[in-house]
Amino acid sequence: MDGWAPRLLDADPDAERFGEPATLITRLPGRADITPASPETAAAQLGRALARIHAVPLTGLRDGMEAATRSDTDAPAAAIMATHGPLLAEEPRVLTHYDFWSGNVLWQDDQLTGIVDWSGASLAPRGFDVSWCRLDLVLLHGPFAAEAFLSAYEEASGMPVPSMALWDLFALTNSHRSVETWLPNYHDLGRTDLTTAELRRRHTAWTDDCLASYRERT
Repeated sequence: MDGWAPRLLDADPDAERFGEPATLITRLPGRADITPASPETAAAQLGRALARIHAVPLTGLRDGMEAATRSDTDAPAAAIMATHGPLLAEEPRVLTHYDFWSGNVLWQDDQLTGIVDWSGASLAPRGFDVSWCRLDLVLLHGPFAAEAFLSAYEEASGMPVPSMALWDLFALTNSHRSVETWLPNYHDLGRTDLTTAELRRRHTAWTDDCLASYRERT
């Protein structure tokens, strides 16, 4: 990743030196920032960075899709996901960060400098990371940021994301019950203007948009 990911320097998995399992990694420059001056520009950088992650050849990790699907039967898109969601698990795997969002990316002078929190790294279809990051960008900034992210990702990767409309519903369905619990993370990183009610409103509006988009395509 050309310096965008921390390098492992040492590990103590058996807690022999530190009293608990520990790892030592390099420090990356920059800091997390979910309040960019230009959300659209930041979203485009996120898209290009994710395309680079997905292009890294890697095997031997866990299959992320095996642990990714929950059944939120009260979600608006639950019936669609029950019928068509299993098709997503058949798509080709790439290296996925598994929690790729603005809070796990470092910035310095409005430039992306690093990607952190790789503990969940897995093999999964590219739509997994893309859909979750799109949802996060909608909650933070609005659908325009999600579209800028997707456009930059597809341009950098040289290919469209298969089943993007269905992947958006995947992220929405799996976050339907929990989106309000994301608020402390947003507040910790400076978005104290957001409330649980506003997160739910944005989540619901994005659900309506994505359902309409999916139905237009099918």
